[in-house]
Amino acid sequence: MKTLRSIIAALVLSVVFSSNVWAAPTVMEILKKMEDIEFIGSDVIVKMKFTRQRRDEGARILESVFYRRDRDDSFLMVMTEPDNEKGNGYLRVGENMWMYRRNARTFQKMSRYQPIGGTDSRATDFEKRKYTELFEPVVDENGREVLVEETLGKAQIPVYYLEVKAKVKDLEFPKELYWVNKDTFLLMKTEQYSLSGTHMMTLYFTKYATIEGKYIPSRIIIVDEFEKGNKTLLELSQVALEDIDNEVFTKAYLENLSK
Repeated sequence: MKTLRSIIAALVLSVVFSSNVWAAPTVMEILKKMEDIEFIGSDVIVKMKFTRQRRDEGARILESVFYRRDRDDSFLMVMTEPDNEKGNGYLRVGENMWMYRRNARTFQKMSRYQPIGGTDSRATDFEKRKYTELFEPVVDENGREVLVEETLGKAQIPVYYLEVKAKVKDLEFPKELYWVNKDTFLLMKTEQYSLSGTHMMTLYFTKYATIEGKYIPSRIIIVDEFEKGNKTLLELSQVALEDIDNEVFTKAYLENLSK
């Protein structure tokens, strides 16, 4: 006589070996889906508002216009507010990143990991994320990928939780944790860790805009976990997908804007 446990085990095996069963994705498959869904594939112009908060200071607001081209990972950011930042900018072309200061009329080469306008945001936050080229799965003591299904936040959003580590040497944060929406594969939350394992930053992607079928994060909260009390709210608006002239991604164009 079959026991209840044996019946359940038989049912489980029949599901596992069924040709119609849905298999959970692997970490690399999730990274590829994230990569694909974040790829805009066209030029984009968007207004950005940074609200920076510091532990012992009031809020500081910066506004800018951002131009981006996915195909070659170029971007230009020009500050429009406040007055003392107006005309300052950041330009990325290829592997080169420059900061421009209007008052001195000078370009200074900078690291992609330097803060933008004194906020908690960095140039790398605006680059095309090539997840599958940069990261590989973290595995546990049994050699299994760290990948589970759970829910996130008060809204109990079904997500995949996964851990990845860098497979290249030039990343600022060689370990990252992701909470990815199970239905859309949109990134909901990221935790970033140093080589020593120190929790450095947390990013919350609390809102996305849909433009011509493309998903673009429109509200991001960036929390500095090392300097407690520091955080930046980044809000994107007036998103336009349109061709941008090649001259926009040049030093000359940024200088002319600042005259």
